[in-house]
Amino acid sequence: MLKEGQVRIPSGCAISGIFCKSGKRMSGEAIIESIRIMHDRSNGLGGGFAAYGIYPEYKDYYAFHVFYDNHEAKKDCEAFLERHFDIINLSKIPTRKIPQITDEPLIWRYFVTPLHTKLAESQLDEDEFVVKCVFRVNTEINGAYVFSSGKDMGVFKAVGFPEDVGRFYRLEEYEGYCFTAHGRYPTNTPGWWGGAHPFALLDCSVVHNGEISSYDANRRAIEMYGYKCTLQTDTEVIAYIYDYLKRKIGLTELEIASVIAAPFWQTIERMPKEQRQRAEYLRNVFAGQLITGPFSILVGFDGGLMALNDRLKLRSMVIGEKDDMVYMASEECAIRIIQPELDRVWSPRGGEAVIVTLDEAAKAAYQSRA
Repeated sequence: MLKEGQVRIPSGCAISGIFCKSGKRMSGEAIIESIRIMHDRSNGLGGGFAAYGIYPEYKDYYAFHVFYDNHEAKKDCEAFLERHFDIINLSKIPTRKIPQITDEPLIWRYFVTPLHTKLAESQLDEDEFVVKCVFRVNTEINGAYVFSSGKDMGVFKAVGFPEDVGRFYRLEEYEGYCFTAHGRYPTNTPGWWGGAHPFALLDCSVVHNGEISSYDANRRAIEMYGYKCTLQTDTEVIAYIYDYLKRKIGLTELEIASVIAAPFWQTIERMPKEQRQRAEYLRNVFAGQLITGPFSILVGFDGGLMALNDRLKLRSMVIGEKDDMVYMASEECAIRIIQPELDRVWSPRGGEAVIVTLDEAAKAAYQSRA
């Protein structure tokens, strides 16, 4: 007879998110505990976290987190960065040795701003300049990979169980208003440091449970706009789709959700006229960005967090609220372990986006802080 723990959950992978609407900064300890309780949903081949509001003293600078395979890659990457950016600060990312995390690469952090001369020559805005530089590092410098590039946020990921990854990166020493976490259970892609979640570009970070059946179509569509999918994991394309729709097209998070998990045509036909026309426009114009297959995702962005299921709700998602705190996770136990008493708990419908943002006072405080 099989005993509890001997059978893996077929809808494995675990995701969790914590968000404070008032902007109060909290330790990373809670998100580690939340993802730890879902240990059996992952298999040790990848874990990671995204954290927002953690670099207030460098909030105006892009924070590059970089993996290096060797010192030669580090030398080449730093030469590239010095040609294109003013490097305000650089250091190793603090870690602690734990036996569960092995074969770690060199892990460095750089706070940078584009050189004015290079930015002027490029005729690009700052964000687009940074994105192009990130892709150049990741595709042209062998053994270097920029895995986080946003302002006042950072991604921390590795091969291992997520609770071990959190301890490895000393995440309890960071404070932020938003944390997301992922425990990986890869079924058809390799387990390696770059392929762990979250996947990030600028301030967008994505953790994902499920599989993208439409990956090849999505990849071909997004690579038409200069994005490069190189990480051997289908989730990468979601981060680029979000960045394209938000930063380049200017869609709202709710509209982005209506593209990624577009309503069925029969649902659109029953909508009021104005809503129907908008839904038809999004479905037709951005057909290449429609994601099919079972998924639940958390998308972190500057000042907000979005949870989204596929249209058929083939992956679990639970939302909880307590005062100014919002919790999102694959299982309710991941919420109750850190907040037993909730004002409200529910499971969103398939294709229904749950979007939370900082309140106006918190936004003003973060924009003005030194």
